[in-house]
Amino acid sequence: MSYFTWKEAGLTSDCKSLEAMASRFEESAKLMRRMAREGFNLEIKNKRQLITHQDANIFEAWGFINEEPASTQLIFIKEE
Repeated sequence: MSYFTWKEAGLTSDCKSLEAMASRFEESAKLMRRMAREGFNLEIKNKRQLITHQDANIFEAWGFINEEPASTQLIFIKEE
């Protein structure tokens, strides 16, 4: 399963006003809801929040980098 670790370290740290902070939260919420509709999930493993998706192609299409170990990511291509 494709995944990346979610680490929120200052979503609003560069905002200059409460209105800017609210806009940032609203934009983030829209994105997270869209990700949920597209089949992404949040899983907690070893006290880490992982954003996961069962379909590696969809995960990659969003531009995310898969943090699975390389041995798990291997795709065997049938030789003809």
